[in-house]
Amino acid sequence: MFIIKNIFEKLGVFIEDNTVPIILIALLLIIISFQGAQLIGMASGTDTFVDKNSKLYQDYDHLYLNLFGTESIVMMVEGSDVTDPEILKAFDRAYTSISNIPSVVDVTSPSTVIKQANYQMTGRSKIPDDAATIDAIIDSSMPSSLITDDTHATMYVVVEGTASDSTKEEILREVEISVRQANFPADYNVIVTGDPAFSIAMNEEMNTSMGLLLLLSVLLMVVVLYLVFKHVRWRLLPLPIVLVGIIFTFGAMGFLDIPMSMVSMSAFPVLIGLGIDYAIQFHNRIEEELARGESEEEAIIDTVKHTGPAVLIALIITALGFFSLFTSTVPMIQDFGKLLMIGIIMCFISSLFLGVTILYGFDKLSRYNILGKLGLKRKNDGSNAHSSATIDPEDHDPDFLEKALKGIATFSMKNPVIILAVAGSLCLGGLYVDTMVPIQTDTETFVPQDMPALLELQHMGEILGGDDQLNLIIKTDDNTDPDLLEWIDDFSEHEVEGRSHIDGSSSIVDLVKEANSGTIPDSSAEVAAIYEQLSDSQKETYLEGNNIILLNLNIGNAMSELGLEGIEALGDVVEEDLVWMAPPPGNSVTITGHSMVFVAVISALTSGRSLMTLLGIVLVFCGLLVIYRDFLKAFTPVITMIIVVGWSGGLMYYTGMEYTPMTATLGALILGVGSEYAILMMERYFEERDKGADPELAMQEASVKIGKAIVTSGLTTVFGFSALIASPFSITSNFGVITVMDVVLALLATFVIFPPVIVTLDKYREKRKHYIATHKKNGSKGVLNNIQEASTQ
Repeated sequence: MFIIKNIFEKLGVFIEDNTVPIILIALLLIIISFQGAQLIGMASGTDTFVDKNSKLYQDYDHLYLNLFGTESIVMMVEGSDVTDPEILKAFDRAYTSISNIPSVVDVTSPSTVIKQANYQMTGRSKIPDDAATIDAIIDSSMPSSLITDDTHATMYVVVEGTASDSTKEEILREVEISVRQANFPADYNVIVTGDPAFSIAMNEEMNTSMGLLLLLSVLLMVVVLYLVFKHVRWRLLPLPIVLVGIIFTFGAMGFLDIPMSMVSMSAFPVLIGLGIDYAIQFHNRIEEELARGESEEEAIIDTVKHTGPAVLIALIITALGFFSLFTSTVPMIQDFGKLLMIGIIMCFISSLFLGVTILYGFDKLSRYNILGKLGLKRKNDGSNAHSSATIDPEDHDPDFLEKALKGIATFSMKNPVIILAVAGSLCLGGLYVDTMVPIQTDTETFVPQDMPALLELQHMGEILGGDDQLNLIIKTDDNTDPDLLEWIDDFSEHEVEGRSHIDGSSSIVDLVKEANSGTIPDSSAEVAAIYEQLSDSQKETYLEGNNIILLNLNIGNAMSELGLEGIEALGDVVEEDLVWMAPPPGNSVTITGHSMVFVAVISALTSGRSLMTLLGIVLVFCGLLVIYRDFLKAFTPVITMIIVVGWSGGLMYYTGMEYTPMTATLGALILGVGSEYAILMMERYFEERDKGADPELAMQEASVKIGKAIVTSGLTTVFGFSALIASPFSITSNFGVITVMDVVLALLATFVIFPPVIVTLDKYREKRKHYIATHKKNGSKGVLNNIQEASTQ
């Protein structure tokens, strides 16, 4: 530690000598960061939940999405009679306009079916004016997916599944314009929905809520700093300092291509709560040094020398706690971890260089009364303007908070057995019931439930039925093999009739049978001839080259009805059916699809959560051991946070909360946030011990001197996390509620659990050292006496 403090002492001298260049560099970095922030993209698709490197996702991406995957923007019309000729003509106008939109793969409309049927009957490709003719065509030719009943009709706009988000948004906007220009009657309801529309709306909602969360977080910080940090001058200064760190983080996010997701957007209120702690610690120590009568230069150098290493160690340990987030197989959790790691580094840099520099400048200016209205006036005794300048304290007596912190520390140290027994019992009980906390995996519950795009998507599902599918990719040497087509037909029929949640199937077999009077030809040549008769779009829907065939099993609303666990079980059933009802030799089947890909989230949440927490504990302990080379200093903060992890699990169980992809990170977050408080307290404790104080007195002094800053930091973190509660995304608001409770628990453990643990272990170590030293001393005396006795004899 001596070497580290020596380095930071030199850094303090550097900061004191280069205030203007530091501010200019900070301004330049802010400008660069704004440029980087323009590069941030939004992400809400499947790849935010499932690792792109996993076999499951690669099967989905390479075998299905790239070869067959499409998405549909759906226009649904509701009214008294959607078979009315005027309504169908409006459909035709919309169809004509939408078909000309670039990047649209296909458009399926009820109007085209009716026009084609009318052309075959009359030779005129137009919508008949006769309602009876239209009804006859609908009864004989219209798919139920296009006209469900007399009050609902649908048009599907097909886009490539691999199209970029910006391309999908452009198509969506053009479709909306085309629908408005089609002039549907005013008493008919027209909605444009589908998965692309929902994803785009969710991205917009994330952008909006991101700004609101940051604004609310800042306002809450202003309140807590004004109320709790009032013992220093310029009490609101830590807030703009940490916001500069947030700006740096936004810039890094853009340059490093880290997308904004429903999870990563929560990192910024969290970072405000964490990062402001660094600014508060430096601010508090500078004021303390100045109050002792040091000059501005001495205060800056001593602050950086003593507080810099402590905050850096806390940052390293926090980062080690967050590092365990990278073990998650959920990409948006990994991105969350990246942002937290980058963010705390940026906030530390901003606090150390910019924060200390601005405080130094403000103090210089206030001495000349330039900023007298903003802070406490400086006074000196006339001997030396630098060496004797001090802060004029309002009151030398300890305030209520200082008395309370000292009282809590004293009580816990006097009753270590009771305190630790109760805390340990609650921890063990919490760790046990934590395994019983349910896991929420219905992704639709994560988004705002009143979001129009979600309501429209759900309404479409209620009318048309769900469109979830299991996609079976069949690899073959010959896609015209009649035996293979027979197997596809038999297997499809078996699954639809034998499995309650499989509502239907579609494959190339349906088109072949339709073209061959309802049967499958006996020879490959006949099948190949039928393939030649099909349109390119029909073949591309189910065939890729001569070696891959797609079989879709429609599972309707199974995702919302069964959840991911049910989908996983359904996939297992289909796998078992493929074993005993195997395809002909030489053919293989892979089950994939959007629904199956999300099954991987289950494993990530169940097994990954415990692994993240365990790895975080190991990393934090090893990190402290490497830094301090002292078992006591490594063990004490970790055991304190393990107790908090146990308390948190129990709290979640007894309050009926559920784990989500975000709350699954709580173990790592507790270790990262809570260990910082314990480390800062421990650093001050040993600083007092080095001055000669006994363990109890050192702990009391540490609780009073740094306790205020820790409470302020903790409350700012709590208020920062509280902003998350206001998020319209339930996944984020629930995370906010739980993290607020966990930070409060970490603060409680720091002042109640940490003191008796470290004092008891430190006293035991001192006694042991004394015993060993005494034993060695007595042993050497005994040997000397024996030698003297022998020589006398």
